[in-house]
Amino acid sequence: MCLALPSRVVERLPDDQALVDLGGVRKTVSIALTPEAQVGDYVIVHVGHAIGLLDPEEAERTLALFAELEASQQAGEAA
Repeated sequence: MCLALPSRVVERLPDDQALVDLGGVRKTVSIALTPEAQVGDYVIVHVGHAIGLLDPEEAERTLALFAELEASQQAGEAA
């Protein structure tokens, strides 16, 4: 199984790298496969590589679903 997460580009770095943000976690990833990615764009990140651009609305829906899942899991643990 493969898990790729939508992340927002917050800074482009030298050597086909970018700093991305996913829920407050910032990480440097390769954007060699998505050289068109600009600051503010959402990219799909898999094992340290941005593998595609994502529509902002789709990214927000996906991130909202992840947040809902996390809240549900935390509520279940508290019960």
